[in-house]
Amino acid sequence: MTKKVAVILSGCGVYDGAEIHESVITLLRLDQRGAQVQCFAPNIAQLHVINHLTGEEMPESRNVLVESARIARGQVKDIREAKAEDFDALIVPGGFGAAKNLSNFAVEGANCSVNPDVLALAEAFATACKPVGLICISPALAAKIYGPGVVCTIGTDAGTAAAVEKMGGTHEQCDVHDIVEDIQRKLVTTPAYMEAKSISEAAGGIYKLVDRVLELTHE
Repeated sequence: MTKKVAVILSGCGVYDGAEIHESVITLLRLDQRGAQVQCFAPNIAQLHVINHLTGEEMPESRNVLVESARIARGQVKDIREAKAEDFDALIVPGGFGAAKNLSNFAVEGANCSVNPDVLALAEAFATACKPVGLICISPALAAKIYGPGVVCTIGTDAGTAAAVEKMGGTHEQCDVHDIVEDIQRKLVTTPAYMEAKSISEAAGGIYKLVDRVLELTHE
């Protein structure tokens, strides 16, 4: 039976949106595994726009949903249209957009809050005990979604790991090729470009995450 997976994007580009490699690898693996995918994104302005050539901020405004449509080839919906009961699993690729647009973790750290529509959808998956995959920096939001004690990884970055712990999460160090699973909560996380030095390194862990998330839909 075809599994239906929701994917939350946060814009387009590592420095101010969804990490493009991570997003495409996720969508590729889901397609290879025969899953039916629908992308979603919040219909809000980005925190800011970064010139990906220079790393400098640009004097313009862009919309997260509109930018996410670049990755999804136009096939993306406002996250307010998403309902957990319509899907078997949820996956959130990384990129600074997860910490700038889906939340304000990049600014507030452990004192961050998650976009209300993103949080409501993720909490609905958590409450229904449906599998969720969080990639790269996205696991920093795990404690906000699941509450204290949730097990996750962002790799080995001490500062980010400390923020995860301060929010009540239990952080496990993890190699770029591997995943960490919170068995009780059906949450799967992987470091991807928090650790990866190449696209193939990022792909190794993301493939494992997607495969495990899909396996968990049968349990």
